[in-house]
Amino acid sequence: MSALPAPAALVAHLALLSLISFGGTPGVLPDLRDFVVTANGWITDRDFANCFAIVQAIPGPNMILMMSFIGWKIGGLPVAIASALATFGPSCTLTYSSFRFWHRFRDTAWQRRVHRGLAPVTIGVVIAGGYVMARPGDAGWASVALSLGAAAVVLRGRFNPMWLIAAGGALGACGLV
Repeated sequence: MSALPAPAALVAHLALLSLISFGGTPGVLPDLRDFVVTANGWITDRDFANCFAIVQAIPGPNMILMMSFIGWKIGGLPVAIASALATFGPSCTLTYSSFRFWHRFRDTAWQRRVHRGLAPVTIGVVIAGGYVMARPGDAGWASVALSLGAAAVVLRGRFNPMWLIAAGGALGACGLV
């Protein structure tokens, strides 16, 4: 039995990730990165990080755009469109079809337990996604200090994070981090 061609394998994997992505697509970034970079070598770690950075900087449904960019790199426009559809199609279908059941039992004890149990899972997978996205940046002490300082400023006061992103970009453009 032969393996699926790269475009079909990518779309099938994205459809599966769509169904299991607690916390949204950022929660499955580690698995996606492992699949397209490590397991198959379709794109480099740097390309993966660049796709993520680009979609974070532009408005719109950023994770659908990221999957489209990855699909584009692997198979052009048809794979980009199929990747976008695979990213939201299965999860939207499952959500739509299960909403009545979930809503019908909204006041039951088991549903409250599921909610409480999924909160730490969601937080954990989102943190894992952040870790995976930080790894290809070759973070030195200056990058770590800048990140911690920016986090402290955002958490301490009413400071627009866009100024910090712009400052980090300027420091990076000057070669300081």
